[in-house]
Amino acid sequence: MKILLVRVSSLGDVLHNMPIVDDLRRHFPDARIDWVVEEAYVQLVRLNPGVSNIYPFALRRWRKSLGQASTRQEIKNFFRQLRQEQYDLILDTQGLLKTGIIMGLAHKTRSGKKVGLANGTEGSGYEGISRIFHDTSVPVDKRTHAVLRGRLVAAVAGGYTVDSPASFGLQAPDIPAEQRTWLPATPYAVFFHGTAGAAKKWPREHWQAIAAELKNYGLPILLPWGSSAEKAEAEAMAAVMPNASVLPALSMQAATLLAQKARLAIGVDTGLTHIAAAYETPTIEIYCASPRWKTEGNWSDRIINLGDSGVPATVDEVRGAMRTLMRATGA
Repeated sequence: MKILLVRVSSLGDVLHNMPIVDDLRRHFPDARIDWVVEEAYVQLVRLNPGVSNIYPFALRRWRKSLGQASTRQEIKNFFRQLRQEQYDLILDTQGLLKTGIIMGLAHKTRSGKKVGLANGTEGSGYEGISRIFHDTSVPVDKRTHAVLRGRLVAAVAGGYTVDSPASFGLQAPDIPAEQRTWLPATPYAVFFHGTAGAAKKWPREHWQAIAAELKNYGLPILLPWGSSAEKAEAEAMAAVMPNASVLPALSMQAATLLAQKARLAIGVDTGLTHIAAAYETPTIEIYCASPRWKTEGNWSDRIINLGDSGVPATVDEVRGAMRTLMRATGA
């Protein structure tokens, strides 16, 4: 059996698609599973050994140079390579026009099926026109978790039921020692404080209070960043946290390793926090301006989710969660 997954972006969406691979592997152990993904997330998908072939989709880059012959040729090459295969199952778990077009142009076998979402969930970017490319459209509840939504599509396509906690199947990134000199040899905590939306941020004084609590555990705190604004914020935080240090710029692979190796990860609703949760690193997810039901880590007791849209977690709640996780994991 050959199966194609179409989930191109964003970081969190791609990550939350990973348990589908484990589900399919359990029910079809000899299947070949391929994936179409935005080129920025190819390295993340490669961490899942259950995926055989990855088709890099570069729409974000192509949009900037559609007038150039080289770009048009690259797009043509992408679809030519995609159409060289025939798939028994083609799954679009994103439900956008662009993912529907990819599904529509991919070849299925004579008895193959193209299966996607019949509707979106609350606040999703679902585009109903994507259904015209489906053989089967799978309805989901309006408040279906981001992980479960894709698993249900795959389950209907494969004729099985979802009956186990999500398993992400991610291996640790293989980064040479000389490229990870920033990684401490001793246990550490990481604060994933940065996020594109200002409303999703947790106040600096709250982070400072948690840093003071972490002194009791002797854990240094690492502060990553992904933009100049986040770097400035990290530097301001480190200035008032004697046990914190600002990391250098990290690649996607290095940031993933940072999340995977942490003794404790505390973060707002952002991709790197969700990566830590996917590895079942002891993780505290802090929700401030987004609905918790959408993405909360609900597959492991090593993940504690706090706050909700419009009701940010308090310092005391995070302190309590931190103590619970540290006790449960032997600190």
